Amino acid sequence: MSMRRCIPGLILLCLVLVACGGRQDWVTFRGTQGRGRAESAIAPPLGIRWKLRLQRDGNSLAAFNPPVVLDDTIYFGSADGNFYALDIESGYMRWTFSTDGPINSVPYADNENVYFGSVDGHAYALRREDGTEVWRFNTGRPVRSSFTRYEDMVMFASDAGSTFAVSELGEELFRLPNLIWYYITFQVHDDVMYFAPGPIENPRSLAAYDVRTGEYLWLLETAMLGAVWYSFPAVDGDMLFMATGAPRGSYWELSYYGIDRHTGEILWRYMDASHFPDGYYVDPELLFRRSIELLDFMAPAVVGNRVIFTSGDATVRAFDTRSGRLVWSSDLSYPTSSAPTIAGNTVYFGVHGDPSDSPDAAPARLVALSARSGRKEWEMPIDGAVLSAPVIAGRRILFGTQNSVFYILEALF
Repeated sequence: MSMRRCIPGLILLCLVLVACGGRQDWVTFRGTQGRGRAESAIAPPLGIRWKLRLQRDGNSLAAFNPPVVLDDTIYFGSADGNFYALDIESGYMRWTFSTDGPINSVPYADNENVYFGSVDGHAYALRREDGTEVWRFNTGRPVRSSFTRYEDMVMFASDAGSTFAVSELGEELFRLPNLIWYYITFQVHDDVMYFAPGPIENPRSLAAYDVRTGEYLWLLETAMLGAVWYSFPAVDGDMLFMATGAPRGSYWELSYYGIDRHTGEILWRYMDASHFPDGYYVDPELLFRRSIELLDFMAPAVVGNRVIFTSGDATVRAFDTRSGRLVWSSDLSYPTSSAPTIAGNTVYFGVHGDPSDSPDAAPARLVALSARSGRKEWEMPIDGAVLSAPVIAGRRILFGTQNSVFYILEALF
């Protein structure tokens, strides 16, 4: 989440995308309990099954948030204002639905409908079968958040407006005021929302909120953390993991946290400065502003006793979940462009390429590292930097790029 504070036009964070069920489904933002891990293993090398270039205005995208997959269909929104349903086998376009603004939210799908939000201020429910509108809910503010389900509620948030819970029929059940945060992501685990915007008397805080009782269980006082961006949190057992970032002129101040999810106590914190390669020109503040349009910017991925972060700089970091000790770090030639996703013991994420227009410029790539050691296992050149954290559905990897290209990769062996 980002607070509109130090940087003009800044904004809050994050929740949402998705986990594998059986088969090849991935319908929850960042997977089971937000851990960014697939249920199935998929090892490189990978080949392109198909790719599709979407409508574009000639400008590169700052955001292309992750899709969801249910049965044999992929669902996602785009900056062109359209929401797409594609056949996962062939890329055939089953249907599209147009809104009056860019779509920068993470959808949720159930047996009947798919839910998402638009910058036009509405949340939408469409029939999965044919894209027919079931309902729309007017929030009065851009809806750039993750969507999730809790029992019979659909939950989402509007920028500096409210966090909403509505019925399956689109009727408002309750709302929490959100005076500060933009680009909101959250998850609900054991009836608790991590993170909800803090209460109206303390709006700059982030909260653990009991959805059943309507009570705030604890608050994370963001003023003492001194950051601009607060990432989507992953839950693993009794722990909650997150990261924060703040631009400091020529570098970013990065912090990584292990928090007791029951009490909000910070159990460990690891602080570091961003790393950008020598000879690679980057405007740190501009890159930071663009990065926070990704709802999963700095979101962790958890496997075993490792929590792994790509933070938008050129270093991937893995920490011991219990102690916060840095287990390994991997320095890359270019900054990372997406959050990580883990399948088996492999970590997948995107990296930027050379910003030069010369024919021999290094392209953006999808990269695979060993989750155990950080050793590079494989990489593939891609048309534009990978922006949506890779979604893994069965033997396939799905993602979108800043050049408005949507990819389906498939394991070769």
